Amino acid sequence: MATNKLIIALAPVLLVFSCRSPQRSDAPPSAEAKAYVRNLALSEVGMKATENYAGQILTEIVGTVTNKGNRTVNLADVSCVFYDPYGQVILRERAPLIRKPLKPGEARSFRLPFDAIPATWNNQMPQLVIARIELS
Repeated sequence: MATNKLIIALAPVLLVFSCRSPQRSDAPPSAEAKAYVRNLALSEVGMKATENYAGQILTEIVGTVTNKGNRTVNLADVSCVFYDPYGQVILRERAPLIRKPLKPGEARSFRLPFDAIPATWNNQMPQLVIARIELS
């Protein structure tokens, strides 16, 4: 039976743009994409943990992303950076934030599931870094 635990109801989130990603060797983002990232707003961000039938913990980051700009965002990926209690990076995992076009003014909920976070994690909201954005 799954048990839901609310770890953090709402936490501040750092949303910055990164040109590097450990999972992919895509071309560096365009200057246009770097400039547009400020138009993506995250709100109602929180974490929850669910225990599955095998006793594993699934940690999810949930929230809403809003396109406050004047362009359609076709795709966006986010790198989630997890830290240990000493501030050392223990996991950097890339996940899709926007999978289908998000029009100007549109808001959509997102869910980022993680099932392999090291036990040394500090159980705090990871740093969220936009790793890729594609505009039309």
